[in-house]
This record gives sequence, C-alpha cells and structure tokens, in this order.
Amino acid sequence: MGEPAGVGPEITIKAWRQLNGLAGLAFCVLADPDIFRQLDPGLPLALLDDPADTAKAFPHALPVLPLHAGRAMPGKPSPATAKTVIESIATAVELAKSSRVSAVVTNPIQKSVLMNAGFRHPGHTEFIAELCGVTAPIMMLAIPGLRVVPLTVHMPLSQVPEKLSGSLIVESGLKVAAALSRDFGIARPRLAVAGLNPHAGEDGKLGREEQDHIIPAVAALCAQGVDARGPYPPDSLFSAANRQTYDAALCMYHDQALIPLKALDFEHGVNITLGLPIVRTSPDHGTALDIAGQNKASPESLMAAIEMAAAMASARRATV
Repeated sequence: MGEPAGVGPEITIKAWRQLNGLAGLAFCVLADPDIFRQLDPGLPLALLDDPADTAKAFPHALPVLPLHAGRAMPGKPSPATAKTVIESIATAVELAKSSRVSAVVTNPIQKSVLMNAGFRHPGHTEFIAELCGVTAPIMMLAIPGLRVVPLTVHMPLSQVPEKLSGSLIVESGLKVAAALSRDFGIARPRLAVAGLNPHAGEDGKLGREEQDHIIPAVAALCAQGVDARGPYPPDSLFSAANRQTYDAALCMYHDQALIPLKALDFEHGVNITLGLPIVRTSPDHGTALDIAGQNKASPESLMAAIEMAAAMASARRATV
C-alpha cells in the first residue's frame, strides 16, 4: 500500500478506474480499506480473503486484502501506520513467493517514517531482497524505448570511482542480461556500457577508470557470451539513434542513468528490481506529500508499473 498519507491511495484508485476493462489485467491492493473510504466514500470495494478472487471482483470494485493501519491524514505521515506499511510489503512478497499472485507492485513509502519506527533498510528494494534471500539486487529504471541500470546508486559522487570495479560491472551485466531474457523475452540482449568520464576517458587522458575497469569488464562480458559494447561517451549514449542499438544501458552512477530517463518521459518511469525470484516493480516517484489528498496526483507511473509487472510475469511463465 505504500505510505497511506501520500499519494499512493489516490493513484491506486485512479489506476483501478483506468485499467478496469483491460483484458487479462487485474490487481488487488494490500491496505486498510478505510483509507480508500476516506478519500472516496462512494468507491466500490471488494474485501477479499484470497487473492485468487481478484479477477472476478476487479471489474466491479477495487479488490482489497484488508489490513488495519489506523487513520491516515493526507500529507501528514504518522509512525502509527509504519507497522502496517511494513506488513503490507512482507505479505505481498510471501504471496508472490508462493505463486498466489504473479507479481508485486509497491506504492511509494516514506522512508523516514519507517526508519523512525525501527525499519533498518534503506528502502523497499533492500527489504524485499532480504525477504527473498537475495544479497545483491539490481535496480533498473524503464520507460518505453529505454532501460537504464545505475551500477552505483545512493552514494556521493566522490565515492563512485572507488566503488567501481571490473567485478561489479561484470556481475551486474550478467544479471541484467539474464533478466532481460527471462523477464522481457529478449533472446539475445544487447548491453551498452557508459563511460564514467567525459568522452569515455579520451584514451586515459581524462581519467583511467575506462582503461582500468570498464574496458576489461566489457571484454569479460563478451567472453561469457553477453552482447556488451562500450564504454560509450555518456553525452551521446542516449540520443534517439543510439537508443535503438541496445536493450539496456549500464550506467556508472545514479544521475547518469536517471537524468536521461526522466527528461525523456517522467510520467511513465518504472522502477524494477532485477535478480529476485519474484517480479517486483514500482512507480518511479515518491510519496508527494505536498499534493496528497488533493486529487492532483497522476496515476500514469503506477499504471505503467502494473502493466510492466504483468508483462514480466507473463514472459517469466513463458520461459518455464
């Protein structure tokens, strides 16, 4: 359910209304039904005991697997709801691990509220990875026509060069290639690897990271059967013509990956966790407390996350 005081409940209602009638697509939400009643007293709700009843209920009402969170005021997060937010994540993961649902889509959480309540993870991704027994999950961001993977994520730029290594690039590249094949149905994934420095280092004149780490890693990926190329100058990697030449771009740091993606299509960005035994996606935005409860939030990113989760689950089933 995400943060109940954020825009999650509002965009969930909007997503249900707009996706209703789309053949083969249905979702249920783990949440306190009173949160939806507060926002929209006339909203039809179907309170379920079993997610297997989702498809039958979906055309007529928003299917809810009820949890009790207590009263949530839009724009005003409360630590009293933190336990239920965490419970909703854990329950969703267990449902997916047991194949009772085909995928998990997470609404945005307010990390500070959860951490004040004793949550010891940086965010959704790390918690879900732990629940799945995975130690090194990979974050992919996607919009139509572009997938990017930041190899280093939430750290100061000054720490990125020391964090980068050939082994990080190779291990990440192998996982990304495997996920593109399993979850996106791409028979031979093409990976473009960005340089770290301007002009991809200019043959070592503008930095040694390309010569010391990135070029050997690309060669190692190719030796293991991955169609990997680069390093490419980051300032030209995301042009319209170049985006047609790869299925995912491996980027060296957070903003190198996210700036082009958000500049091209902010509304439809989807956050995907690779390397899990389950399918997990999320809208690529935060809780937006400043507009919560005002009927201003767009459901486009959440709908894109739901549709992508369904497509990934379908691709996964086809490979079994």
